[in-house]
Amino acid sequence: QVQLLESGGGLVQLGGTLRLSCAASGMIFCINVMSWYRQVPGKQRVWVASITSTAITNYVNSVKGRFTISRDSAKNTVYLQMNSLKPEDTAVYYCNAAISPTPGSRFLGTWGQGAQVAVSS
Repeated sequence: QVQLLESGGGLVQLGGTLRLSCAASGMIFCINVMSWYRQVPGKQRVWVASITSTAITNYVNSVKGRFTISRDSAKNTVYLQMNSLKPEDTAVYYCNAAISPTPGSRFLGTWGQGAQVAVSS
């Protein structure tokens, strides 16, 4: 069984910074893409950023230049550094990882429990 544990959410003012962390634990052989999504109440969860196992990154346009995704493969952890935060960044942030638990097994997407980020104006 695999778990993703998120940390680092909170309340900040306009222009502030936060760093989210998401650590994978359990039966892990290999982790492929790690991603961050966010969800506002009453709306669908949307993709924010991804990083591959070779450190190729991609971002939704609204966070480019402000957010940075990174990973520490030795720690099975992905990070999201969020700078210049805006009220519209307020959401619950979820991490997702494509994890293969044993050699030769297929990659399965696993979600974290979510971390609340609130930005006040």
